[in-house]
Amino acid sequence: MTLWIALIGTAAGCYLLKYAGMAAPRRLLDNPWLRRFAIAVPVALLAALIAVEALRGEGQALAWDTARMAGVGAAVLALVLRAPFLVVVIAAAATTAALRALGL
Repeated sequence: MTLWIALIGTAAGCYLLKYAGMAAPRRLLDNPWLRRFAIAVPVALLAALIAVEALRGEGQALAWDTARMAGVGAAVLALVLRAPFLVVVIAAAATTAALRALGL
């Protein structure tokens, strides 16, 4: 039952947040500080999600996985070299798979 309460609460919060963005007055949206904040928040959230997923261990603990981190490194390198997204994903997956096949 707790899961359903959390799910409904989260859905309602997301809807209200989306509605607040559409109902906000234009002068508020033109504020330079708010504009910088709105640009920075998704980047920070995505970076946090990548870090948690890359270091995910058993249960709630964080753990270092050499093959997974090498895959993240390969993806970063491909992004720095401005590779297309599909190439980035393939490079990360191939690096991780190769290191796992070698026993790392």
